Amino acid sequence: MKFSKNESRQRRKVRIRKKVNGSSERPRLVVYRSNMHIYAQVIDDMDGITIAATSTLSLAKTQPGLHCNKSGAELVGKEIARMAKDKNITRVVFDRNGYLYHGRVKAVADGAREGGLEF
Repeated sequence: MKFSKNESRQRRKVRIRKKVNGSSERPRLVVYRSNMHIYAQVIDDMDGITIAATSTLSLAKTQPGLHCNKSGAELVGKEIARMAKDKNITRVVFDRNGYLYHGRVKAVADGAREGGLEF
């Protein structure tokens, strides 16, 4: 049986989420990648709340000319790190959401590390 690209990603996501959980002292940094934008959230799974969230969509309002490429993804990573540090969060677990760890997903992780998050 042949699965589509998105079905394969959803299956990988389920396997990853069995192992990756966010807590209040170490929340989960989730990356979602669409064709137009890239999104990042810091989530506390114990309480079921989103602590911080940003995207190229929200950053484009303040930075015209921002696109969903590697440089835009790196800015999203730096911004989510800044937002998390404002709420006294320095350590997170990275959830790539079933995507392969390269390209824009890796750029978000590198930007977050550069912004001061540890994972």
